[in-house]
Amino acid sequence: MIDAAIVGLGRWGKTLVAAVQGKSDGLRFTRAVSRNPDKLRDDAARYRLDLVSELDAVLRDPSIGAVVLATPHSLHCEQIIAAARAGKAVFCEKPLTLTKADAERAINACREAGVVLGIGTDKRFFPAVGELLRLAKGELGQILHLEAHFSNEVAGTFAEWRYSSEESPAGGMTGTGVHMLDALVALAGPVRRVQSLLLSHKPPPDPLDSLSTLLEFASGVSGTLAMVRSSPAYFRLHAFARKASAEVLGRTELVLRRGGAEPQHVNFPPVDSVRANLEAFAAAVAGGVPYPIPMSDMLDTVAVFEAIAEAAKSDGQVKEL
Repeated sequence: MIDAAIVGLGRWGKTLVAAVQGKSDGLRFTRAVSRNPDKLRDDAARYRLDLVSELDAVLRDPSIGAVVLATPHSLHCEQIIAAARAGKAVFCEKPLTLTKADAERAINACREAGVVLGIGTDKRFFPAVGELLRLAKGELGQILHLEAHFSNEVAGTFAEWRYSSEESPAGGMTGTGVHMLDALVALAGPVRRVQSLLLSHKPPPDPLDSLSTLLEFASGVSGTLAMVRSSPAYFRLHAFARKASAEVLGRTELVLRRGGAEPQHVNFPPVDSVRANLEAFAAAVAGGVPYPIPMSDMLDTVAVFEAIAEAAKSDGQVKEL
């Protein structure tokens, strides 16, 4: 059992704690770091957490084996480095960082310290996404084109800091669309260039905007990415390949299309993807198996995220990576 500290006990921090507390044999939260501990006494009592106001307090605690970050994006890099230097495994909510340079610093710190680095792109643990990743290893044939869409209707429920251009430089893609970037990188590898368009219909709070992106992968695969804030939740990931195409619709549904045959609809039992991700992280910390999302994928995802953000600011100009 890995004893962990949650840093940031806001809306998503509580989701992370609730996913495993009293449910997991691999990870439990024993401490929490918050800038306003007095406001969170009831939550701390509910989850049996010792509250502190400074990160250093848990970094000095020898009983803490892992630090889980649910903090503003701009803080991630320095917090990851501090945790790694203290010998703590780190699980960081997405995006890992806002720039490729900071991602390299954070990843190098974890490598040098020999600690596990996990990332909160839990959509990889959707059963249907997992099956698509398996099919893409050969059964589909050569992948030619990828399409991804993730719209979200909960933008108005986020903390105020998420609305700033500094913390969310690519609109809603920063907090949710980055899940799709992670999936696309897992399927086709690093991106060579992007062209992106971000259109705003209403500023924060509860913003209304859309982002559309064209991608060219270094492997020669083409791709599109789209998302809308705020619109009823919609999740789609589609791989078009030589032998077949496979389309993920939400957490548990996959449609497989082959030439000359009726589409095959496959449904999987639901799983708690947040818990699955945290338990995979805990297993890696315990030394059982490697963490399933490689650091190289984390770096490639941040690189294309930064490129999309820059391209969106330049009225759709092509951005080379």
